[in-house]
Amino acid sequence: MKVIETIAGIRQLRQQLTGLVGFVPTMGYLHDGHLSLVKHAKAENPSAVVSIFVNPTQFGPREDLASYPRDIPRDLSMLEQVKTDIVFMPQATEMYPPRYSTWVDLEKVTERLEGESRLGHFRGVATIVAKLFNIVQPTRAYFGQKDAQQCVVIKKMVADLNMNLEVVVLPTVREPDGLAMSSRNTYLKPDERQAALVLYRTLKLAQKLWSQGEKDAHRIRRAMIELIEQEPLAEVIDYVSIADAETLEELHEITPPALVSLAVKIGKPRLIDNIVLE
Repeated sequence: MKVIETIAGIRQLRQQLTGLVGFVPTMGYLHDGHLSLVKHAKAENPSAVVSIFVNPTQFGPREDLASYPRDIPRDLSMLEQVKTDIVFMPQATEMYPPRYSTWVDLEKVTERLEGESRLGHFRGVATIVAKLFNIVQPTRAYFGQKDAQQCVVIKKMVADLNMNLEVVVLPTVREPDGLAMSSRNTYLKPDERQAALVLYRTLKLAQKLWSQGEKDAHRIRRAMIELIEQEPLAEVIDYVSIADAETLEELHEITPPALVSLAVKIGKPRLIDNIVLE
């Protein structure tokens, strides 16, 4: 496994690769969800590249950039175990040099859900992913369904800008009790970790109601909110959404595929999760 820290270095190495290249962009502090993406990249392409970069431009002024969990030696050990070929690990000054002033800004799909709660977040996400795609030149890029809106945004960017790669979205990897794996789960205290299970229970409730024939999105949203409100440690419900899976516009009557998503603050972290009704 080769670890590269400069754009010039990764470009030089990229020229030596033949055949398809699978790419997994990450912010580090890896878990089994990330490793699942890497394993798919390895299985479907001769070469697998992983980036580790905590992107400062996608964090708001009151968000957790400074305290975001980091453990590079652990990450590299995990990536070596799944036979990653190349790890690209640039510094912030490498990706955003002095006087940097170019941004990728999508409309509509970035203005709802996470975009409404985290102003500027998707400008940072789209910009860094576009830069990484341009630097690594992958054939396929792999993302997890847990960050559903991010997947929609990146697919839209790739299509609109005619980028020559395939975006592969893989199912959310969960703990045995259903909690979606996330680097931010490390912030949870034991009682908060137990309380966080309300997110998945709420999504399963929506799925159950829909499978029983309920098509009124407002009624399902109301039932979801009532269930979350029964959990004392669920301090803030940021949003509960049932939306078109492509446009992210809220639905009145559910027509599949529909993205059911939520964001809830439990203790320190703000947790997100989703399922697709299809």
